[in-house]
Amino acid sequence: MNKVACGTLLIAEPFMKDPNFQRSVVLICEHDPSGSFGIIINKITKDNIGDYMPEYEHVKMPVFDGGPVGKDQMHFLHTRPDFIEGGREVGEGIYWGGDFKTAIEGVESNEILKNEIRFYLGYAGWEEKQLNGELDEKSWLITPAHVSIVFYKNPSQIWKESIRQLGKDFHPIMNYPLDPSYN
Repeated sequence: MNKVACGTLLIAEPFMKDPNFQRSVVLICEHDPSGSFGIIINKITKDNIGDYMPEYEHVKMPVFDGGPVGKDQMHFLHTRPDFIEGGREVGEGIYWGGDFKTAIEGVESNEILKNEIRFYLGYAGWEEKQLNGELDEKSWLITPAHVSIVFYKNPSQIWKESIRQLGKDFHPIMNYPLDPSYN
């Protein structure tokens, strides 16, 4: 796959210098000629929902760093359109957003399991042609999103697991140092 679309994963090349995207995996949720919107899926924080929304301080769900833009916005991805209305399918079996209150109630009642939903603060955004420029510079590897990656049990390993799924030709880059001068 070499074309960005809704449901594409962008995998940061191993030597990306931008600290916002080093070893990141971004799920593209919207992509059109005017720009792109995505959520970094592999940067878990030490925070919980209640740290940002006091009315949900009792909800012990971790929050991920979804990207450097819109740090006042909470997004969520899930696999439960049967329970959460209003979500938009952005990849096969992967839904973005929907009724937030219903999502929280589902988590509280254990009707939605922790491996079926994730919450993200912020997002990644690109203006018209900006992402194409980054792709031309080979800053990102591209692959279709899969539920098994987006909701991978160990978020800190999503970057490596995404590369593993690209095939054996890409496996060597999983162990590259962050800075090539350390090699």
